[in-house]
Amino acid sequence: MAKAQTSLTVIIPAHNAADDLAQCLQCLFQSETPPYECLVVDDGSTDETAEVAEKLGARVLRTGGRRGPAHARNLGARAARGDVLLFLDADVCVHPDTLSRVASAFETDPELDALIGSYDDSPSSPDFLSQYRNLMHHYVHQNARREACTFWSGCGAIRREVFLAHAGFDESYGRPAIEDIELGYRLRMAGRKMVLDKHVQVKHLKRWTFWKLIKTDIFDRGIPWTELILRQHYMPNDLNLELSQRVSVALAFLLMGLSTAASLYWGWYFVAPFMGVLFLLLGACWLEPFRRHPSKGIVVAMLAILGFITWQAFAVEMAGILPPLYLAVILLFLRHRYAFSNERARKITGVLVGLYILGAIAFMVQRLPAHKLIFAVSLVASVIVILNSRFYLFLAARQGRLFALAAIPFHLLYHFYNGLSFLAGCFHYYWSRLWEKAPRPAAVAPADGKK
Repeated sequence: MAKAQTSLTVIIPAHNAADDLAQCLQCLFQSETPPYECLVVDDGSTDETAEVAEKLGARVLRTGGRRGPAHARNLGARAARGDVLLFLDADVCVHPDTLSRVASAFETDPELDALIGSYDDSPSSPDFLSQYRNLMHHYVHQNARREACTFWSGCGAIRREVFLAHAGFDESYGRPAIEDIELGYRLRMAGRKMVLDKHVQVKHLKRWTFWKLIKTDIFDRGIPWTELILRQHYMPNDLNLELSQRVSVALAFLLMGLSTAASLYWGWYFVAPFMGVLFLLLGACWLEPFRRHPSKGIVVAMLAILGFITWQAFAVEMAGILPPLYLAVILLFLRHRYAFSNERARKITGVLVGLYILGAIAFMVQRLPAHKLIFAVSLVASVIVILNSRFYLFLAARQGRLFALAAIPFHLLYHFYNGLSFLAGCFHYYWSRLWEKAPRPAAVAPADGKK
């Protein structure tokens, strides 16, 4: 008996996404297995999003104003005619085999209710921060369990009848947040079968900025996800919630406390070398905007920081850390992101950076007496690196050792603000429950007794 052929409806919510959407749709319609239909839901765009979608062959629906991706996806699902809904973001490009893999999964497993994929390991945007962030997402999904604990709308498929039976996405999330995770929690509680297929991949086109990353991770993901965990009493040991990541969050807080104590105790004898190391590692990221849009402000800011480090280094008699740092800054401005013409140049630069870090640490050790506080800082930092060593090795293999070194400060910051997000989410959740349970004050009758 022949297998029933699955008809895929692709649903793409879009808000002012004309440029990325054009690439998204071009790749979609060049798939080995074209979609049964493609619905682009224009969520109150003020650019040419709708026109681009219609020109490239998609059917366009409109929300009538900015309602959020949850509402847009639900609107598309109600209008869909396919058996399976494949949700894609407007800033992703499918691989030629993405749709065929999704259709095959549902055809071969009649009990499968939902399936999610992952980003690939070749993000579109070349800047450091976007590469780091998108590669981290790829790594997390590629190392997660096949039995999915939640849903992902960036590239997630679900049977239409299942989606409608569970009322779709929660439209109380009026902006991109955790509406997909919340749906996944409901599907899991209902006993629905969800899988993460690591071969179903898409390319992410998004360019991340530092403040966009912080805002998304704290306000759009971290805090609402914490509240969802507390409501549902469920924290999976999977994805970026696995045990090693929870321990890393706790250790990041401990490291911050110990480093603050050491800074207060020894002052710039402790801080100056590490400021030099951070400046060297993060300089490539800071110069990204300058490479695209030259600006005096960026140059002035970097030179001001360099001048401050120089002043402190002379003040504490650590001027030896400065010459390599000056050389690195010159190379940054000449070659931007430490660009390499060949593999030999990459290795030489990696060795020089490693030697500089060892030299900075040697200067610090020379100035500071052996102390249990130094040992504690070193031990905690080492444990965090060891816990996340597989991720750093992945980055090194994919983008080189220098890239992996530069990613460590960002990853430590990621763990730290994830902890802050969890604390803020807990506070907001219990504070809200306190007010919900508090008795309302009795109505006061008018003085004349009238109602």
